Amino acid sequence: MRLLSFVVLFIYSAVCFSQKINYTSLVTDKNLIENADAIVRLDELVVDIIAQDNMVLTSKRVVTVLNKNGNKHINAFVGYSSSNKIKNIKALVYDSFGNEIKKLKEKDFKDVSAVSGGTLFSDYRVKYLDYTPTQYPYTIVLEKEIQTPNTVFVPEWNFLDDYRQSLEKSSFVINYANANLKPAVLEKNFGDYAIEKKETPLSISYLATNISAIKWEELSPDFNVITPKVMSRLVNFHYEGINGHVENWGQLGEWMHNNILKGRGNLSLAVKEKVRNLVKDAATDLEKAKIVYEYMQSVTRYISVQVGIGGVQPILASEVDRLKYGDCKGLSNYTKSLLEAVGVNSYYVHVEAGSDKINFEDDFPTLSQGNHAILAIPNNNNNNYTWIDCTSQIHPFGFIGDFTDDRKVLVIKPTGGEIVKTTAYLEKNNEQLIKSNIQLLNNGAIKVKAVIETQGIQYDNRFYLEDKDRDKVLEHYQDVWSSINNIELEDYSFNNNKEKVKFTENVKITAENYTRLLGSRILFTPNVLNKSLYIPKRYRSRKLPFSISRGYMDVDTYVINIPEGFVVEVLPEANKIISEFGEYKSSVVLEKDGSLKYTREFLLRTGNFPSNKYKEYRDFRRKIASNDNQKIVLVKK
Repeated sequence: MRLLSFVVLFIYSAVCFSQKINYTSLVTDKNLIENADAIVRLDELVVDIIAQDNMVLTSKRVVTVLNKNGNKHINAFVGYSSSNKIKNIKALVYDSFGNEIKKLKEKDFKDVSAVSGGTLFSDYRVKYLDYTPTQYPYTIVLEKEIQTPNTVFVPEWNFLDDYRQSLEKSSFVINYANANLKPAVLEKNFGDYAIEKKETPLSISYLATNISAIKWEELSPDFNVITPKVMSRLVNFHYEGINGHVENWGQLGEWMHNNILKGRGNLSLAVKEKVRNLVKDAATDLEKAKIVYEYMQSVTRYISVQVGIGGVQPILASEVDRLKYGDCKGLSNYTKSLLEAVGVNSYYVHVEAGSDKINFEDDFPTLSQGNHAILAIPNNNNNNYTWIDCTSQIHPFGFIGDFTDDRKVLVIKPTGGEIVKTTAYLEKNNEQLIKSNIQLLNNGAIKVKAVIETQGIQYDNRFYLEDKDRDKVLEHYQDVWSSINNIELEDYSFNNNKEKVKFTENVKITAENYTRLLGSRILFTPNVLNKSLYIPKRYRSRKLPFSISRGYMDVDTYVINIPEGFVVEVLPEANKIISEFGEYKSSVVLEKDGSLKYTREFLLRTGNFPSNKYKEYRDFRRKIASNDNQKIVLVKK
């Protein structure tokens, strides 16, 4: 390892020296190589805000890629559209000794759509460099320049992009023509990082140097939550022909309503009459909303449509009704219009969707926050909402799952916007109940009848089974019950109760060789269906905090019938574990009829924890895994 480090350091120094890159320091820091697949030698962006409707972005990025895994860090791409014009893009590639081996111009970059295959049409495109290196390390220099009238999106600057990437120098500069164009900035996660900030009457700049790579650790929070970045926005901005002045979320919501959403909700009289007839017997607004939502689910499908004002404006509700498809914006706007037709109020909502819970910043209103649209239906007062995601054709009314749960979002009202938190599915809300009758056979096989009920996020992880064929259902149970070999699926049925948002599985399985036969004895684990054997990875010195983003509650009750001619020789003791991370208890009781009753409860709590708590959490999970794997011993009479 020492020899390898020396070789890498030597080559790295050669690259620095031979390319004659004008850095403030050419001294090689071995800390930049440790845990790194790539070293960002220089990452600089200059934002010139020339006018309210004219912004130029000039960037230069120099990356030394140390190995194959580092290729993803070159970021050799640029997005463009009819509004965002590429003024210049070029790249140079150097070998490990600093010799130029490739020069690439704009025509050498591949040109593809910027959005996935689910998009009907879009003018958002990406030019990217498809370079296959022949040796490592190599260094790539990428320069690009973009001009746009859309000053609403002043770029966010991340000093580190990802794990296993170190940084030698990062520079972020915003120049503005006059005081009215001075951006507001929000600095996040600077902590102990050496980041220098300078301000002049017409510029703001940041400089970071020599940041070591961060090694990924299990259960770490989202990378952007723990690393330094700068968010920027203009109070006076321009977007696709429209000027705006926004100082708070209320004003941004009002601007969105008046300029992006207003006039997009017209429907024909025939459509309005149709939905009014559907809800004629509904007694409450929520009953009407549920009927409308299920109607929308039945007649439309999701497809991305990146048109309108910058891809932010929804297509007309009348177009969605005619075409029977739309993206999140179009389907949300369409559903909002249907609800309005039956007298139910609802609000268009911007949200940052995804499995990671990313909040909108309370005091930093920007249009760049958010990648998805949903609806909020007020209940009795404006402080309580029912949330619906109009892109799902299968989710129950009022259930949003783990795609948009438990995060701060922008609710857009005619009077302005406000930041509200969506429904949180926490711990006991995410419940799984298992009741099972288990027959042990004297040849080592088992027969199992189980009823499994799930709610909350556990419901979200299971209800899709109702649309799967038998082979896929079997694959699911083989995966979930991987500790049971040779599973045969005897019978199954599902009940998806969308009113209560509860999914019930009735399952019958058999399996050979579940128990272990030792002469006149039988050994087996009583926790047949819900072993939690996960133990987090051990670290000698944990660096990062960790997160349990979604807790849950499991309650298991099994009746275990032992083979005829056998009696219990050894039962595990009852166990109880209480921790800040959760609670666990289990017991096995010999009943009067000779059967065994196994009960288990496991509550895992949601939370964010410092690195010095990781060992405690690992010990907590290790004890649970040990208890879940305890054995019962039976012996012949």
